[in-house]
Amino acid sequence: MKVDKDSEKTKLERVLCKAATVDKTVIFTAANAAWTSPGSLIDLFLEGFRIGDQTISLLNHLVIVAMDQKAYSRCLEVHQHCYALTTEGVNFSGEAHFMSEQYLKMMWRRLDFMRTILELGYNFIFTDSDILWLRNPFPRFYEDADFQIASDEYRFNSTDPNNKSNAGFIYVRSNNKTLQFYNFWYWSKDTYPGKNEQDVFNRLKKNPFISEIGLKMRFLDTEYFSGFCQPSKDLNVVCTMHANCCYGIRNKIHDLQRVIDDWRDYRESPRNSTNPYPWAFAKKYCA
Repeated sequence: MKVDKDSEKTKLERVLCKAATVDKTVIFTAANAAWTSPGSLIDLFLEGFRIGDQTISLLNHLVIVAMDQKAYSRCLEVHQHCYALTTEGVNFSGEAHFMSEQYLKMMWRRLDFMRTILELGYNFIFTDSDILWLRNPFPRFYEDADFQIASDEYRFNSTDPNNKSNAGFIYVRSNNKTLQFYNFWYWSKDTYPGKNEQDVFNRLKKNPFISEIGLKMRFLDTEYFSGFCQPSKDLNVVCTMHANCCYGIRNKIHDLQRVIDDWRDYRESPRNSTNPYPWAFAKKYCA
């Protein structure tokens, strides 16, 4: 059965319109059946918003993009804004192991979907479902940037392209520059066959084309946008925690639950006390 792209775009616009902030910004995550089954990552992901600091209202602006029918059905049970992303002739329901053929198809389909959101005139924050939102991140974004991306390893300069980027958390403003860049990024998959979208981005981030179109790019500080690769040392300021450098759904669930436990302990501890939860466990369990 052939997908009617115009009809799909109309459905997407309807979902985005309901979820968007007043400045047409949406938050979205993409997940398949393996990530959305009861007790899996999507439950922890949503719990993070509910227990975070000034994050529960952000659920009103979150769209869960389901990569298969099972994930869509599960989304309808647990969240108000759901969108079924159809991919003709492909089944994305199982766990896609890192860099497998299925994984690569899923990552590039996701990037193509981001292009569509920009074409429709919406800004977006894309967040992997293995990220806990512990604080509202909007105050930590750069006001002058068109494109902001998380870091696996941050080199203390937000404009330095040598920062090791992570495409699992991105904030993009919809304009002609970002749309040109996303077209360039997406079609570069043909230049670098067998690479995922993050690897290709790391090859493009120093390309003169970025300066030519005037795109302002920033890399996010791991002190605020943290992950297991380079955990923040300060629970008083951290906004997000990503289970990066951690492979396998079971491992991610185990360690993100530890983060939730530490966060709850932190929130219940006296304010102004010395931070007793440095999250040093992250590399121990997910090296």
